[in-house]
Amino acid sequence: MAPPRQSVSVIVPHYDALDDLQRCLAALERQTYPPERMEIIVADNHSPCGFQAVETVVAGRARLVDVSTRGAAAARNGAIAIATGELLAFTDSDCIPHADWIEQGVAALDHHDLVGGRVVVSACDEENVSPTEAFEKVFAFDNRRYISAKHFSVTANLFCRRDHFQLVGPFHSDVSEDRDWCLRARAAGLRIGYAAGAVVVHPGRRNWQELRTKLARLNLETQAWYAQTGFGRTRWLLRSMLLPASAIAHTPRVVFTQRLSTIGQRLGALRVLYRSRLWRFGNALAITVAPPRGQARKPADRAKRKGLGF
Repeated sequence: MAPPRQSVSVIVPHYDALDDLQRCLAALERQTYPPERMEIIVADNHSPCGFQAVETVVAGRARLVDVSTRGAAAARNGAIAIATGELLAFTDSDCIPHADWIEQGVAALDHHDLVGGRVVVSACDEENVSPTEAFEKVFAFDNRRYISAKHFSVTANLFCRRDHFQLVGPFHSDVSEDRDWCLRARAAGLRIGYAAGAVVVHPGRRNWQELRTKLARLNLETQAWYAQTGFGRTRWLLRSMLLPASAIAHTPRVVFTQRLSTIGQRLGALRVLYRSRLWRFGNALAITVAPPRGQARKPADRAKRKGLGF
């Protein structure tokens, strides 16, 4: 007889996005992994719609925990606290995993200590991709590059052993928790690998307002990252000054990508590329001169709590 499969706890943070959660849970129900060897845990981050509304959508398909401490990191930690699986699989409530996502991710753990899978960025209407969605298709969630060049995986698609998670410790708030955790894992001697077959689909930001919220969060988290790793204010400023020039360097990625199908989509993505790098440059200078406290953090925090990812 074949040895029993390892048990898997699927960790899904959620914040006030019931339709997304419904689609995510439906996809998790279709997994090819033996259902008796997996559990799904939805960590609701105190959604304004109310716990009962979330419970209605979950409809017994997952264990549900309410985590009042703000942030996706806290929500994931709250889910892990009640998880029983030998393995942990992380995704976001607005992701749609392929049917063999768990199967592929678990298989990859035979060769690595932690594994990041492929993230495919989708548009609301693939026939009419907005400029922002086109930009996201090229630049968002490039998990293969994150893993090979930066040694981390996004938590929209991450697998690890439970004992390894306990060794590294919980996710930290106020930084890019996926990058921070994976780099702490690497410092502890754990090896990260890429599993191209473990696929989740993640929606791209639909418009400039949604993308700007993400960019504001990334700036705050990057600034916090430099501060905590001792690189300091000077290196943060130098990095920020290079943002406009980086748009020129990344132009060929848009021109030659296979992820966009028309010239119009490429032109739209290029406009958003230059606009976003200029905006991030200005925003970085602004928060360096007058670091936000409380109110300025709220829009970015809200986006992160909705599970919109890295």
